[in-house]
Amino acid sequence: MLDETDRRTPFRILCLDGGGAKGFYTLGVLKQLEAMLDNTPLCERFDLIFGTSTGAIIATLLALGRSVDEIRELYEAEVPRLMSMRGSNARSAALEGLAARVFDGTAFSGMKTGIGIVTARWLEEKPMIFKAHIGQAHGSKGTFKPGFGASVADAVVASCSAYPIFNRKLVKTSDGDVELIDGGYCANNPTLYAIVDATQALGYAHEDLRVVSLGVGNYPEPPKYWHKWAIEKFFLVRLLHKTLGINTHSLEQLAMLLCPDVPMVRINDSYTTPDMAADLMEHNIEKLKLLYRRGLESFGKHERQLRQLFS
Repeated sequence: MLDETDRRTPFRILCLDGGGAKGFYTLGVLKQLEAMLDNTPLCERFDLIFGTSTGAIIATLLALGRSVDEIRELYEAEVPRLMSMRGSNARSAALEGLAARVFDGTAFSGMKTGIGIVTARWLEEKPMIFKAHIGQAHGSKGTFKPGFGASVADAVVASCSAYPIFNRKLVKTSDGDVELIDGGYCANNPTLYAIVDATQALGYAHEDLRVVSLGVGNYPEPPKYWHKWAIEKFFLVRLLHKTLGINTHSLEQLAMLLCPDVPMVRINDSYTTPDMAADLMEHNIEKLKLLYRRGLESFGKHERQLRQLFS
């Protein structure tokens, strides 16, 4: 965990983008990164892990000490079934049930390293980031409560509630109920938020940071369908996909422009061939395994940079 009495430098940050089923790509990169770091749990290698949406699921499990293989097995078993469901009610119920089983009453006090789970407030139209450590609080430290008093499961579900594909999530906090949606609406790439935590809240200098920022890859759009229900579904998914994509690339550019002196490796490769067509609702397990393999390959393109970052 973060400890203000133990000012370790460099301060290492891992940031994971949102992107639904495309998180398989992220897992491919993480598998290679974990191997490069002698298969040590990544919670022991990073001081702060931020995640949005599918990135929040992965980030939270890593912060709780899970291995990348354990998370990949969970994704292979659950993601195709969940993403193939029709209707936001069915998908939301399945997501709630999955979070309850996976996190099983886990509290934010169980985190083994710093965490940031990015969500967005529906009514107030502003970000809400669940954190475990008081050191990350930006003011109001006297009233700080880990995860705002909410459960880890609720925070993760909220971060993944990509409305209107999923329902909005009502979360009980110590200050009352709050209605939340997918964190991708405010920061699908949470890198800049994590850097602000490290510098403004925790007091680290830019040169003390080492940042690994992972996307989900960029792919061609899937083909259109002509049945009425499929047209409507495709339009909503396409609009959400575009919204998250624009958000991702905007924040990526801002991080590079505002923090050019922060040692950082960003991995988010693009693919143009038709066989790579995918969106956040992809549920073909063979396609998802292909995304995972592309993540493995993407790591190789950046391995030298990553080794330098950890040297």
